[in-house]
Amino acid sequence: MSESGPRKQPLILVVDANPGLRVMARETLEQLGAAVTEASDESEALRAVAEHRPDLVLLDVSGSGDDFSLCQEIQRAVAGHPTAVVIVTEREDVESIRHAYEAGATDFVTRPINWLLLSHRIRYMLRMHAVLQDFRRSEERLARAQRIARMGSWELDIQTERLDCSPELHRLLGLPGGGRDVAPSDVLERLAPRDRLSLEEKVRQAIREGTRFGLDHRIVSESGEERVVHTQAETIVDETGPRLLIGTTQDVTDRKRAEAQIRFLAYHDGLTHLANRRFFRDRLKQSISHAERYDNVVAVLFLDLDHFKRINDTFGHQVGDVLLQQVAGRLVSCVRESDCVSRTEETSTVSRLGGDEFMVLLSEVRDVQDAARVAQRVLKVLARPFSLSGNEVVIGASVGITVCPGDGGDVDTLMRNADAAMYHAKETGRNTYKFYEHSMNEVARHRLKLEGELRKAVERGELLLHFQPKVDVETLRINGFEALVRWEHPTLGRVAPYEFIPVAEQGGLIGSVGEFVLRTACLQAKAWREAGFCSLRVAVNLSPHQFKEGGIAETVAGILAESSLSPRHLDLEITESALMENETIAVSELERLKRIGITVSLDDFGTGYSSLGYLKRFPVDALKIDRGFIRDCETDADDAAIAATIISMGRMLNLKVVAEGVETEGQLAFLREHCCHEMQGYFFSPPVPADEATALLERHGSRTL
Repeated sequence: MSESGPRKQPLILVVDANPGLRVMARETLEQLGAAVTEASDESEALRAVAEHRPDLVLLDVSGSGDDFSLCQEIQRAVAGHPTAVVIVTEREDVESIRHAYEAGATDFVTRPINWLLLSHRIRYMLRMHAVLQDFRRSEERLARAQRIARMGSWELDIQTERLDCSPELHRLLGLPGGGRDVAPSDVLERLAPRDRLSLEEKVRQAIREGTRFGLDHRIVSESGEERVVHTQAETIVDETGPRLLIGTTQDVTDRKRAEAQIRFLAYHDGLTHLANRRFFRDRLKQSISHAERYDNVVAVLFLDLDHFKRINDTFGHQVGDVLLQQVAGRLVSCVRESDCVSRTEETSTVSRLGGDEFMVLLSEVRDVQDAARVAQRVLKVLARPFSLSGNEVVIGASVGITVCPGDGGDVDTLMRNADAAMYHAKETGRNTYKFYEHSMNEVARHRLKLEGELRKAVERGELLLHFQPKVDVETLRINGFEALVRWEHPTLGRVAPYEFIPVAEQGGLIGSVGEFVLRTACLQAKAWREAGFCSLRVAVNLSPHQFKEGGIAETVAGILAESSLSPRHLDLEITESALMENETIAVSELERLKRIGITVSLDDFGTGYSSLGYLKRFPVDALKIDRGFIRDCETDADDAAIAATIISMGRMLNLKVVAEGVETEGQLAFLREHCCHEMQGYFFSPPVPADEATALLERHGSRTL
């Protein structure tokens, strides 16, 4: 039989040298519903016990002279498996009876056997044996459950101060000895010193009031490891008063760690371990209430890393994550060093809102200029190079500062205003800080209004193109035009490109605006070609946002097909910064445009990287010298040298060179002297509508009839 569960019927082993008596015993016992097995001597009996583990043994020792030793052997053989042993003997003296019980007998009968009486006694013992078996299994299940739950039980006799502890509690607390009785002092020694008084007080209160309690506290093992346990107990009261305190103690260390981790993840950023937006909002709300109550000043710093996307695009997101972690470490260290900022400890909170945006909360600042000093320190520590995958990288940050009271009295207002101040810092040059000003909201609202109107501008036909001629420096013949978008609003009037182009880029509208410009320019170029100006080229500027998202080659090819314009009549102009934001995408898109047959010009050359190395990497056809170098080329030797160098470098690389912003005869003479190819600027013509551009072509263009 397997020990995994109870037998369907009890098993009785009959041990007797007399075969006849064994037969009589079998007949009697089988009538009780028991299964019977037999053994004729000691060796057979021990083998049967080992093999079958009987529930009861009927053992005849009459005249054996073994002094009940076989009974002892049987009990040793069934250790851990309760087995009743009924001894059959001829002895009735007190000493023999005592000896039988000492040897492990459960009961005894004397010869001659009264079989009817024996059957009743056996039936009773089997019933008791079944109860004991159930009890033993219950104890085993309880012990197993306590072991799995790492929970021990205990019972304190209030009168005698006797403490009875379960085996699992012994293991849990590392108590000495193997007995159940434990000195309360041994338990107290296992408690962490800082928790002893609280547990003792809980015990005294429960006994005094006859109540229950629950308490988390720490225990210290012999190795010095500290673990958290939960003890709960209740007082048993009778007519004489409190009698027992019974309870359980469970190891909850792993659960507490998991709960702490869950709480941490709920209020902290998983990458940097800084406070997250939720935590920051809660802390800011508390700080605002405290400031209102005690007339304090609270400052909020909103940080956004400058050009962080370039790091992700160049080195990958894993390296970008490492950079964010290093930035977080510097911010925490920087704010902690700002002892002059606060009067109390832990009055600052550094939070990561997401992406490359961080916030710093400064509570109880003495003066708003202290917030500026923290911002300066932040910019200083972030200006130091970061080591990323063996490369030293330098980044900056734009910081917006808002204070309470003054800039707002609630969480949303302060965070929104700090955000507005940060964007103002970006617009004024980056790597700087700006305090919030109320006018910033007016600017934000104006931009929001422009974005809404711009969404309708294409549908309403409010966008139009002006064209500025590109002129041969030597002959002053028009070789082409640059198409420039204009916005004529029915109530706002003419909206300048520097106002609405950034709005289009930030609001995700630059794609539709860019497609309008490209389509309109191609259709106009097609019209000029049909009018006989077959060599004319039209240039269209691509926004960095259009370029870095990819797919521009497909868009251009589709519009060329739609307008029936040959690719050789279209130039696309892109800035250096757009190419450098993601070199991989840039090279791929440029090569696809070149395969279509598009000419690509590098706009505003000289204001960005301007290196021969990247000119060799990027398949471009022309350089456009930034107007800043042309404006002062007659009076500033440095600008003149730069412009001349760009022209010379372009010609050596077989690139067409175009000068922008030409406004004087002297500038034209300079360009002719240094053999620049083309120019554009007010010296020849400002950007004009299409009909005026056609008139210019009639006077200065090359028509093929």
